[in-house]
Amino acid sequence: MPSREQYQELMSEIIQKQIAILGPDIALHKAEQVPGLKLDRSGKVVALSGSEQEVLQALIDRYIELSGQIVKSILGPVFAKYPGINVKIP
Repeated sequence: MPSREQYQELMSEIIQKQIAILGPDIALHKAEQVPGLKLDRSGKVVALSGSEQEVLQALIDRYIELSGQIVKSILGPVFAKYPGINVKIP
C-alpha cells in the first residue's frame, strides 16, 4: 500500500509538470483549489488531509478540466513510477 509520503511526492511531481506547461500562476491556483491539499509557495505538497486517493483524483481532475489530452499524455510516465497508486484518467 502506498504511503502518504508517496502520494505527496506524486502530487508534487504532477504540480511541477503542470507549472512547466501552464506556468506557476495557473498551475498553483488550480492545485490550491483542491480540498485536502496544502502546498508551499513552490508547489510542493506539504500536507494532505482526508483520503489520499480522493485528493489525488481531485487534483488530476482539475488539471484535466484545463488541458485534457495534454495532461493525460504528460502524466502517463509520472504515474508509471508509482504503480501501487491507482488513478482514473477519463
